[in-house]
Amino acid sequence: MMKKQRMFIELMVLVGLVGLSQGAIQRPDYDDTPDPEFLNPAWMASIPDDQPLSEVTMPGTHNTMAVYGGVYAECQTWSLASQLRAGIRFLDIRLRHVKGNLTLHHGVSYQRGHFGHVLEGVVDFLREYPSETVLMRIKEEFSETNDIYGAVVDYIHRYADWDLLWHSRLVPTMAEARGKLIVLQQFSGPDLGMRYDSMDIADDWKVPSLMYVQEKWLSVYEHLEVAPTGNMGQIFLTFTSGAGVFAFPRAVAQRINPQLYDYLRAKTDLDQRLGIICMDFPAAPIIQMIIDFQLKEVRKRNQAFNPEARRASLKYAISSMRKKMIRH
Repeated sequence: MMKKQRMFIELMVLVGLVGLSQGAIQRPDYDDTPDPEFLNPAWMASIPDDQPLSEVTMPGTHNTMAVYGGVYAECQTWSLASQLRAGIRFLDIRLRHVKGNLTLHHGVSYQRGHFGHVLEGVVDFLREYPSETVLMRIKEEFSETNDIYGAVVDYIHRYADWDLLWHSRLVPTMAEARGKLIVLQQFSGPDLGMRYDSMDIADDWKVPSLMYVQEKWLSVYEHLEVAPTGNMGQIFLTFTSGAGVFAFPRAVAQRINPQLYDYLRAKTDLDQRLGIICMDFPAAPIIQMIIDFQLKEVRKRNQAFNPEARRASLKYAISSMRKKMIRH
């Protein structure tokens, strides 16, 4: 009997059903609680204006709006506003297209909203923090019309502002990107912004079972190792997320995120470009670690003369103190 029980437990671990805590977890690398541990809403203020966006290292979220649908569908627990204020600058937006309507989906799972809600959230954030920029991958999901261009344009006019967009395939400098939404277009039609496929992308998302987690990590590791010496005129994008029938997004993130955290912490040279690191269930400390991979001396010099960056640091300190006071 004991042997059968042990075999059952091993099977459950293999398929990713064990290790998924029912209670919320907030670790330095992984967070599936409702709110970030601390916020960092204006971290781009200290990046030099003449620095190309392709040389900026930034955190992103995979399936940004996927907060509903159970273990197969959920990839995040923070709201869009919380993600942006925590420091996330790359959004992965999946839209189902039905007769001009663009609803938020992760596969079959409806995410209780539409594209307009995302645009309104980005507009509100950029108005409050004009030093920042937001990159947004837009992709059709759970519909196969291959014709979402007109609907996307309609939503932008209704819920945002045409002038909010970066209207070029070229990589902008930070000065050009500030206050802008940069569409990374993964659908046909005239240019709305940059093309998603113009980036150097590692997205080996298929993880059939937890036995394949190390293969997934190897893909992440190899791409991050190439990023600092890769084409500096090209944006690098690394997805750490993965899923499969026997490996849910949450289970994969609980195993990949700590390896990413250890990898970043072990790096002694912070003056290097890692590109966009796109995650499921990121935590505020790992977001901060990613943000810290910028040109340190230039950042310090700029921050000394940048009142907006100083205000952001003060907001961050106050937010942290409040969190600690509430806990204690």
